[in-house]
Amino acid sequence: MDNLLSIVTFLPLVAAMALALFLRGEDPAAQKNAKWLALFATSATFLISLFIYFQFDPQNTDFQMVEERTWLAGLTYKMGVDGISVLFVMLTTFLMPLTIAACWNVTTRVKEYMIAFLVLETLMLGVFMALDLVLFYLFFEAGLIPMFLIIGIWGGKERIYAAFKFFLYTFLGSVLMLVAMVAMYIDAGTTDIPALLVHDFSHSTISVLGVQVIGGMQSLLWLAFFASFAVKMPMWPVHTWLPDAHVQAPTAGSVVLASILLKMGGYGFLRFSLPMFPFASDLFSTFVLWLSAIAIVYTSLVALAQSDMKKLIAYSSVAHMGYVTAGIFAANQQGVDGAIFQMVSHGFVAGALFLCVGVIYDRMHTREIDAYGGLVNRMPAYALIFMLFTMANVGLPGTSGFIGEFLTLAGMFQVNTWVAAVAATGVILSASYALWLYRRVVLGDLIKESLKSIKDMTTREKAIFAPLVVMTLLLGVYPALVTDVIGPSVTALLTNYHADLPAIGQVAEAVH
Repeated sequence: MDNLLSIVTFLPLVAAMALALFLRGEDPAAQKNAKWLALFATSATFLISLFIYFQFDPQNTDFQMVEERTWLAGLTYKMGVDGISVLFVMLTTFLMPLTIAACWNVTTRVKEYMIAFLVLETLMLGVFMALDLVLFYLFFEAGLIPMFLIIGIWGGKERIYAAFKFFLYTFLGSVLMLVAMVAMYIDAGTTDIPALLVHDFSHSTISVLGVQVIGGMQSLLWLAFFASFAVKMPMWPVHTWLPDAHVQAPTAGSVVLASILLKMGGYGFLRFSLPMFPFASDLFSTFVLWLSAIAIVYTSLVALAQSDMKKLIAYSSVAHMGYVTAGIFAANQQGVDGAIFQMVSHGFVAGALFLCVGVIYDRMHTREIDAYGGLVNRMPAYALIFMLFTMANVGLPGTSGFIGEFLTLAGMFQVNTWVAAVAATGVILSASYALWLYRRVVLGDLIKESLKSIKDMTTREKAIFAPLVVMTLLLGVYPALVTDVIGPSVTALLTNYHADLPAIGQVAEAVH
């Protein structure tokens, strides 16, 4: 199928335009039509994206299904996927129909709500498929707008504060990335990402107090990209926007934020930082490893102190992203494989946990942990599903959460045993806060009068969780579904990365 990537990317946008142009009114019938059209469009996008997955050849480490044509003012519209990006595309298209189905209880400005999610899906898919710097930046930054609106219009009481904090943090980080992209274009003469992947930025020097620093330009470029991707992940200490955004966002917004948007930072490190700036990545790797280890321990301890369920899970996400950044900058096969696996797994598990919060929030309209207790007596199906995803979040063997954490810790151990030792304590801490949350909310006697009439999960809610349960367990017992796809591309990335390091060193020695 020609133009398959463009069809998958822009189909949700076409549906959003149809909603905007042809659907009128706020009556229940119009609201229902908006929901069904959004669900149909996202489901069709997922079904068509399966053709990408089945046509993809994991043994071919080049970009595949490439589409290229001239665009605005000489710029190039170029799309493609490799083993690193194809799974993020599938994760996005898989989760979006479930996210739309979770919006069924929304009654305020439903048409606009659905349009925001459909536009957001197009922009997220574009990030993972773009093979041109300008195109990547447009998709990457434009994604802020619908998420800003989702939080700011349909969020909680402090939604305006949270929306602006989210926007300003992520936008300011990306301004530096834009400056770096301009510098890369001036140096390389192209915005083509495959060409930039083989371009040698190490020959560029900067003068510091009259001394020529080899690779100095590369280090500045790395820092600029790091500023953007670290905020997007988010890494400690630039993570503070995430708990506020999660707490104020509606349930569907939290699912997309945790499951997909955070992965753009990790994807950026793999697409740009490691392959394009190997010297700087190696130079700053210890710094990133320690930042990651601190994030794992610190945010896990902060999670233990939370009284709001969403905020606890948000801090848990920051801790799990710490494993991702540590695995990436360990720069070995186990570390990078584990980082990608952790991102995919976290997409299912974190999304499911926020949906679990949404289920009881829809009934009780509070996220305070103290407002619950003993739900197992009235909601046995909910208790079972919540337990499964709690165990996956902890990293119980047999669930997808275990594979990613184990591989990233193995990768860290090969590089820095102290970092690995500190990060490993996060496994114990995650069990502490996750089981503490589960015990307080689900177990015990049903004492509170307000909970005695609470209803268990509906058929629609069970149907939303079913695919997430299947994927969490399937990846836990058969991780090759992910590792076989990403393995060859990761091997090629690391081979080029380590091959470039000696060459950069030789250049430096020749100058001195």
